[in-house]
This record gives sequence, C-alpha cells and structure tokens, in this order.
Amino acid sequence: MAEKKLNPILKLVLELGPIILFFVAYRWAPVPEGAVAEDAELAKILFATALFIPTILAALAASWILSRHLPRMAVITAILVVVFGGLTLWLRDGTFIKMKPTVLYLAFAGILGYGLLRGQSYLRYLMEEMLPMQEEGWMIFTRRFVWFFLALAVANELAWRVGGTDVWVNFKTFGLPLANFVFILAQMSLFQKFAPEESPSSD
Repeated sequence: MAEKKLNPILKLVLELGPIILFFVAYRWAPVPEGAVAEDAELAKILFATALFIPTILAALAASWILSRHLPRMAVITAILVVVFGGLTLWLRDGTFIKMKPTVLYLAFAGILGYGLLRGQSYLRYLMEEMLPMQEEGWMIFTRRFVWFFLALAVANELAWRVGGTDVWVNFKTFGLPLANFVFILAQMSLFQKFAPEESPSSD
C-alpha cells in the first residue's frame, strides 16, 4: 500500500504528544500521603512511565494507520521505551527510563559512526527523501550528528545523575526537543551549500 503524507501539524502532535503527556503525568501524578521526597519522585516516575508506554505505542499505531509508513527512528525509540519503561515498572526503579535516551543516542551514534567507517552515510537512507543533498554534504552532516548524539547522551546522564528526577523530566520534555531544533537550524548553511545541482534544461 502506498505511503500517505501526514499533515505536518498532525505529525508533530504524534511525535511530541507522548513526551508532553509524560511531563504532565509526572507533574500531576498521585503521591502517597506522607511520602518522603525520594519515594514521591519514584511514585511520579512510575505513574508517568505507565502512561508513556501505551501512549507512544498508540502514536506509532496512529502514524501507521494514517500514513502506512513507520519511520525507523520512531520504531527504535518505541522499542527502547517499552524495554526500559517495562524494566522501570517491573523493578520499580526510575533509573531505567532515565537511561533510555542515553542508550538511544549512543546506539544512533554507533550506527552512524560504523557507516562512516565504511564510507557511507546511513543517515542519508533515513532522510534523503525529506532532505535532498549531495554525497559530501551527507557525510559532513552525519559526522556532525554523531558528535551531537554523543553530546546528548552525556547531557542526559548529567541531567538525571546530577540534577535529579525533576531536572531530568524538564530536560527530556523541553531540553531535548529544543536541542534537536537548534541543531537542525544550525545546519541550514550546509544544506544550502550541498543542495543538489540542477541539471541544465534542454531547449
């Protein structure tokens, strides 16, 4: 079945909706009366994770129903959410869901880095339809993405290990999307420089 194009606003809702719900669920999660700070944070992270898992799966299903296409990165993200979120709920330990972004970014950096060692841009296979660019541009863009993913992995670890759960929830909800937006915006000159050359039209 042919792939259908999603409305950009609907696509954004499907991508960011589960993250926003996670943030809201964490902030408004029921906390046992008299719970100390550590127990309260755990109760909130468990509540938010229990909602996050079905929500991200529902968003993935909606994306498939509406477009008959599932982006690879979205599928990988959903799998990691289910695995690490499931461990969080099963073992009642918020560490796993907090480490999920770290594992995700390290995995992406490793996959892209392996492609670069082979002289290939795996990023091109994922994004070429949305972002036409010359080969040299894709190699530069991919190298930058590797470093960017590594930086995000370090930032995520610092957010939850140093800042604590509240800081990490804010970082995940607002910091990560903003960082991705700023990073892509900073690549505009690269996209323009290595835009595909137009073939001369024949008279």
